[in-house]
Amino acid sequence: MKLQHITLFIVISLFFSCSNDEKIQIAQKDTDLIDYVNPFIGTGGHGHTYPGATMPFGMMQLSPDTRLDGWDGCSGYHYSDEYIYGFSHTHLSGTGVSDYGDILLMPTNEINFNNGSDTSANSATKKGYRAHFSHDNEVAEAGYYKVLLDSTNIEVELTVSERSGIHKYSFPSAENQVVMLDLVHRDKVLDAKIEKVSDTEIVGYRFSEAWASDQRLFYVLKTSHPFEDMLQSPPKTGMPGGRRSALTFKNPNNEPIIIKVGISAVDIEGARKNLEQEIGTKSFEEVKKIAQETWEKQLEKIVIESEDVDYKTNFYTALYHTMIAPNIYQDVDGRYRDMDMKIHQSDDHTHYTVFSLWDTYRAAHPLYTIIEQERTNDFIKTFIKKYESGGIMPIWDLSANYTGCMIGYHAVPVISDAYMKGIRDYDVEKAFEAMKHSATRDKLGLKYYKTLGYIPVEMESESVSKTLEYAYDDWTIAEMAKAMGKTADYEEFIKRAQYYKNIYDPETKFMRGRFRNTWFSPFDPYEVNFNYTEANSWQYSFYVPQDVSGFIDLLGGKDKLEAQLDKLFTANQETSGRNQADITGLIGQYAHGNEPSHHMAYLYNFINKPSKTQEYVHQILTTLYKNEPDGVSGNEDCGQMSAWYVLSSLGFYSVTPGTNEYIIGTPLFDKATINLENGKTFTIIANNSSKENIYIKSAMLNGKNHPKTYLNHADIMNGGTLVFEMTNTPTDWGTKDEHIPVTEIKEHKIVPPPFIAKGDIAFKGSTEVVLETVDKKSTIYYRMMNVYQSFKPDFVVYDKPIKIENKSFLEVYAQRGEEKSAIITTDFFKIDPNLKIKLETEYANQYNAGGQNALIDGIFGTEDFRTGTWQGYFDTDVIATVDLGKVKPIHTIQVNFLEDQKSWIFLPTEVECYVSDNPNRFYKSLPTQTFEVTKPKEGAHIKNVSFDMKGYSGRYVKIVAKKLGELPEWHLGYKHNGRSWLFVDEIEVK
Repeated sequence: MKLQHITLFIVISLFFSCSNDEKIQIAQKDTDLIDYVNPFIGTGGHGHTYPGATMPFGMMQLSPDTRLDGWDGCSGYHYSDEYIYGFSHTHLSGTGVSDYGDILLMPTNEINFNNGSDTSANSATKKGYRAHFSHDNEVAEAGYYKVLLDSTNIEVELTVSERSGIHKYSFPSAENQVVMLDLVHRDKVLDAKIEKVSDTEIVGYRFSEAWASDQRLFYVLKTSHPFEDMLQSPPKTGMPGGRRSALTFKNPNNEPIIIKVGISAVDIEGARKNLEQEIGTKSFEEVKKIAQETWEKQLEKIVIESEDVDYKTNFYTALYHTMIAPNIYQDVDGRYRDMDMKIHQSDDHTHYTVFSLWDTYRAAHPLYTIIEQERTNDFIKTFIKKYESGGIMPIWDLSANYTGCMIGYHAVPVISDAYMKGIRDYDVEKAFEAMKHSATRDKLGLKYYKTLGYIPVEMESESVSKTLEYAYDDWTIAEMAKAMGKTADYEEFIKRAQYYKNIYDPETKFMRGRFRNTWFSPFDPYEVNFNYTEANSWQYSFYVPQDVSGFIDLLGGKDKLEAQLDKLFTANQETSGRNQADITGLIGQYAHGNEPSHHMAYLYNFINKPSKTQEYVHQILTTLYKNEPDGVSGNEDCGQMSAWYVLSSLGFYSVTPGTNEYIIGTPLFDKATINLENGKTFTIIANNSSKENIYIKSAMLNGKNHPKTYLNHADIMNGGTLVFEMTNTPTDWGTKDEHIPVTEIKEHKIVPPPFIAKGDIAFKGSTEVVLETVDKKSTIYYRMMNVYQSFKPDFVVYDKPIKIENKSFLEVYAQRGEEKSAIITTDFFKIDPNLKIKLETEYANQYNAGGQNALIDGIFGTEDFRTGTWQGYFDTDVIATVDLGKVKPIHTIQVNFLEDQKSWIFLPTEVECYVSDNPNRFYKSLPTQTFEVTKPKEGAHIKNVSFDMKGYSGRYVKIVAKKLGELPEWHLGYKHNGRSWLFVDEIEVK
């Protein structure tokens, strides 16, 4: 018996000894983690975040509104502002387009239906209900917000549950306690209702149109004190139920006024249930305590140790920002509104909205596969439901609306990445069906992408970016198909995953637009134009995460990729072409403020140079993220900018979601522990870490040497410890071929189609066409037919330049073995050799339409200005003179203009036409045509301006089109001193 007791004592001692050793390995928090959350980070600059109260992935975002419009007012708040208009219940975090700001409440001391935004001279007496405030009297925490309105000396406190919130107003006296309820705040209201149920309850709804064209929100509002009969501003047509109301409270003891608000996208009863179940009779302090305890538990999913308080603040604020979107979009009873605008019931998943997928598939969703696996299943179930009710999975959905924003079909990689990591608690077959459906539509350039293997510039805007992003998305479909045993689908989509090769220009080594099978020119990799999405060629030419090895082969070797990356990070920071506010956080032409650049620093690992990855990742972490309002280098983008920081600061990043691999960078913290949902922990330790010691000397994974510069997802999910030894100089760790990450497409290699390397599509006399292909092992075939032929000749091998002398079409393809490329057809236009044009004003290169002869080349523009067929003139008149070569009788003169007011493209205010037989002496022969161009119009329109010459003869025709110049007051660009564009195409003289 005594021996048994001794044995038991030893076992217990060993247990506690092991537990203590394990505890030493796990990172410990030194205080509440919510103390390190600074919601003001990102509220300045172009971060577009809000400081108010919300819950993890919650439906309600209760926050102050300081700005009514403008790009930097997307969240409703900007740190540079001095006035608060009120406190509304929905806000977007870090987006580049405005919406939300629903159901605004504002405590004040007098009834005033003017919000105070009109500061013009004739409204000087209308001070409005907005109030001045100071950041000195403002507090923002996770789940809580407080501010003193110093204009009225009213203190406001806000806190929330998931679908409901509480306002607490402390007035300076018992007199003149007024709360304004504003349903027409910010975006366009389609319908609104304010209905008094009792002297302490109001119900209603607000239907609005902005980014979401039909957003529906219902509310129930309950007050702690009775209010007198509401005074209401006059209703407008289309808003029968109310606009703004004033609630005057009876509060003789001057107790804090408490207002509880529940919201729902379903109906008023849903809002009532949400409020009753989540808040009910709870006090403000109780709800705040629950909110902050919930946030503490959420943030404990990752615990870090560091002596640098700013590092900790940056990290936990970033982690916080990754957890406030997507948003719950389902009531407590399981009902939700879906893409068909009908009400659905779900008892097996939580439904969500606000999926900024072009941004978040890169890092936010991979982060969720580590710390939010259960929620990831619900995200995918949500995608499937949206597919079933709306016909397609979302690209950027907002409140049951397809916004049509951004490119790609990036719900696809979110599903594939989760599936490949074993997250599969959803209908896998239905998910795969929805993925294939997204990839087989004909819209957004997919029709051409599927048949040609790339998107032509002239057929679809942002053609380069779309081709590249579709190719990556298709690779994720292929990988999932392979894992599911779907061999035919795998072959189809692994071929499509290689379509990036079809827009690679071997001469410049950049990804370029193919314009009528030539390269869009003149080419400037610094130019931001319509071939790319919020970027230039520098910022998209490295986007081949699914086949880095194939990309290296195109470039000519690892040393060539290294040289290109070196040039990227050291290039001049200036961009040319279109002004793009999203391109921020520049290191050379690497633009951390926008997502296409986010993987680039990690590409050095793929070419045996991890020390360069470590240098640039550390630079980005420590210079482009700050504990300041302007602490995010671009739009926060619903968690993506923050997810990059969270993953990268831990020491790794998801370069290619779908590979199950994370590429190692450099850890920022002494110790970090990920507390996984499966009960295990994964700890990263950086020994000898400092601001100088950014290089990895060695690594140990669970006590074993780890020379690889990547981690597997399973390494993390199985739990354990990764220990780095850090030093201040580059080392040879991770530099051997067997230790570097590899993404490579080995099967079903495609043959890229040939391109026209030299030759003019529109020519005078003749042109000589030179064909090339990036696949030097393939053979080029062609056939040409001019307008005078009545039959199609056979294809022949291309072995020398092709001379074209008449209007013709040329068909080309390449073949290697049995594998053929797509057949590409190009029309060639012969310009009358006697016809000349002189342009007296300068067009923008990004809208050159082919250059000097674009207005007489016989190629006509479509309603999409981004397809390269319109010649664009910014804030200048168009003055063009056409020389017919000799005096000729003229019947009509026609010139075409494009109108697309949303894109700042306006018709000319007037068009003048002059005709003469002497280029130095014009006389006005035809009446000037004038146009009312400032009236708002939706969509794009082509205007044909025609002059009837009735056979009068002349040689020179001069067209003068007058610009609008300053944009009209109603236009979004007016407040930014915006100027108009003129887009002109063919000048026809018949």
